[in-house]
Amino acid sequence: MDIYDNLLKAVREEYDTVRLIKKSERGEVSLIRHRDSGTRFIFRHFYGSSEVYQKLLTISCPNLPQIMEVGEKEGRTALLEEYVQGDTLGEILEGGFLTTGEAKQITRQLCMALWVLHSMGVIHRDVKPDNVIIRGKEAVLIDFDASRIYKNAIQGDTQILGTTGFAAPEQYGLSQSDGRADIYALGVLLNIMLTGEHPSRKLAGGRMGRIVQRCTMMSPSKRYKDIRHLMEIL
Repeated sequence: MDIYDNLLKAVREEYDTVRLIKKSERGEVSLIRHRDSGTRFIFRHFYGSSEVYQKLLTISCPNLPQIMEVGEKEGRTALLEEYVQGDTLGEILEGGFLTTGEAKQITRQLCMALWVLHSMGVIHRDVKPDNVIIRGKEAVLIDFDASRIYKNAIQGDTQILGTTGFAAPEQYGLSQSDGRADIYALGVLLNIMLTGEHPSRKLAGGRMGRIVQRCTMMSPSKRYKDIRHLMEIL
């Protein structure tokens, strides 16, 4: 029996489902609890490659969830992931805007998460409020189902994934998305934290507004060259 089958068997026999978080044609995400220890985990089961999650198995970063186990079989992936407890940034923003200091701190922490991903050639491609959980004073970037590995020989993305308003123009098939697509989404997110609006409708004022503008340029070549550069600017 391989890892995939073992994982499905273990989830059936050793865990209880607390709740279904998300379900689509592609698969589902559940919050599960180990019967003996009571520890909660995220269980993902979907059609698609495990390539990104396999890379994340070896990573330990406070701004990324720990991936415990990953199996793939006949085009389906099953994985066990750390359950990050806290409110999503989307839920927090329902209560109003953030201060400049708060927004900068969260953006820098997300830059750290993205720097780790980009250093492995992984592009997240779906940075948005619902994919950020605030755990104490830490921002944790979750959900890598839209993520992909950057491949030099490819001209465009094989699948158009992302969230309208946050997805960079190149994610719609104009060219292959690289780390600068995540910079675009992070710029939109920073603006929403400060104003509650997409930068195309209302741009943040002052220096933060200029940073947002640079992040969200239509042409990737006009944005910050990499996530580390943006982190230093912040």
